[in-house]
Amino acid sequence: MSKKTRKKTSNPSARSATSAKLRAKPVPEKRKSQSAPTSKKNPAPAVRPKTTAPSGPQLGEGASAPSFRLPRDGGGMVSLSDFAGQKLVLFFYPRANTPGCTREAVDFTRLSDAFARSGTVVLGISADPPKAQEAFRDKHGLSVPLLSDETHTTLQAYGAWGEKSLYGRTFLGLIRTTVLIGGNGRIRRIWRHVKVDGHAEAVLAAATAAD
Repeated sequence: MSKKTRKKTSNPSARSATSAKLRAKPVPEKRKSQSAPTSKKNPAPAVRPKTTAPSGPQLGEGASAPSFRLPRDGGGMVSLSDFAGQKLVLFFYPRANTPGCTREAVDFTRLSDAFARSGTVVLGISADPPKAQEAFRDKHGLSVPLLSDETHTTLQAYGAWGEKSLYGRTFLGLIRTTVLIGGNGRIRRIWRHVKVDGHAEAVLAAATAAD
């Protein structure tokens, strides 16, 4: 055996160390940087804006009543100008055939003759379509005209559409509101966030006392 061969095989520990170095290669810096997320790949989640009521001035007593023209139960259109020179009550209710709205509409129907004697016309308004208003009328024998504002235009004009909360959830919806308009076309009284019990009687008293 030659000296060159003996020198190559006579140092097994050196060969083992060399093999270990080859096996234990350092991790390239590029791979480390790839494993770390960057702000561009993982942007912060967008914050959802809070739902708010439509902006605009709040309708007040003494202001001119906003004009409207809306479809009613049974067909046809009803306008504010139809009642020029008469006192007018608009009661805005959230939804036909719900318990509170039913009681309110029944109360105004029960007192319709007394309102007529005071020279006052009563109209109910909600966002329900005319067919739903007709079903509401027929089911409970309502005599007051029921108007539909599906676009919420009149509801917003009278401050009856805005922010509501229920069980910790905030949303936009119809706020139970009643407005008394004088014969001169100006707002005489506004009831907001109405409680149904005794409300129709309170409105009748105000309408009777109004000029």
